[in-house]
Amino acid sequence: MTEIDAGWRAANPLPTITGQVSKNSRGRVLIVGGAASVPGAVRLTGEAALRAGAGKVKIATIASVAPLIGTLFPEAGIVALREDAGEITGGDCPALDAAAKSSDAVVLGVGMGDQAAATQIATRLAGADAALVLDAAAAANAGAVPQEKLSSCDGRLVLTPHEGEMASLTGKPIDEVRAHAADIAQEVAARMGAVVALKGTETHVAAPDGALLHYPGGGPGMATGGSGDVLAGIIGALLSRGATPLVATAWGVWLHGEAGRVLAGSVAPLGFLARELLREIPVLMPR
Repeated sequence: MTEIDAGWRAANPLPTITGQVSKNSRGRVLIVGGAASVPGAVRLTGEAALRAGAGKVKIATIASVAPLIGTLFPEAGIVALREDAGEITGGDCPALDAAAKSSDAVVLGVGMGDQAAATQIATRLAGADAALVLDAAAAANAGAVPQEKLSSCDGRLVLTPHEGEMASLTGKPIDEVRAHAADIAQEVAARMGAVVALKGTETHVAAPDGALLHYPGGGPGMATGGSGDVLAGIIGALLSRGATPLVATAWGVWLHGEAGRVLAGSVAPLGFLARELLREIPVLMPR
């Protein structure tokens, strides 16, 4: 097991920005998620993507709140999706398919409660050219996505479950997931052909080839609503910028956790908000 320390980061740098730069060349990220009960989750993810260096962000969310998200987050494009009982439906949506085709990375699942709909969307989007990050409901039910669809991601798949979502994905008790986090992350990574970030008090990042990285955690203040949404956006941005899934995920975990460490020192160990992590991301990014 390798620590995501200064030595690892120096040996595995993020892509640099050179030559002519445009919004498109810096990376295009599509965020798919949200629900009537948690409409703001996608904003956290989208802003995290921009703070981590992506050039363009689109938010695809339920039609009833799409205009509100667009007003509160004017830097993002908006795709309004059909909904049922306040959740995104999993039916065909040409606008969503078109948005995915024009993106470099897609983050799916933040703020969603309907695992079946998340699985239907993941099954469709796995065939796109974009890297795919499955978070929250999409990660918890990723095992229901046909294996041939996951294989079509061609190594550009990332899962970011917390311990409860990993328990749902594997069918194992949560206590077993906690006790054997590293082994379980490696098993799921190999089985699904994905880089897996198993989040908890500490985070294990596993790759399909058996590589295993470790981050000790950003402190107890990170256990707050919206924190995982921020991490998913950072990883999506780094993928869109051209980082490999393992590098994007490990750097994302480090940036996210170190932002928490900064806030623990400047605010307090407990009580800072997930949205306060956002302003720390650019400061921590390598120059």
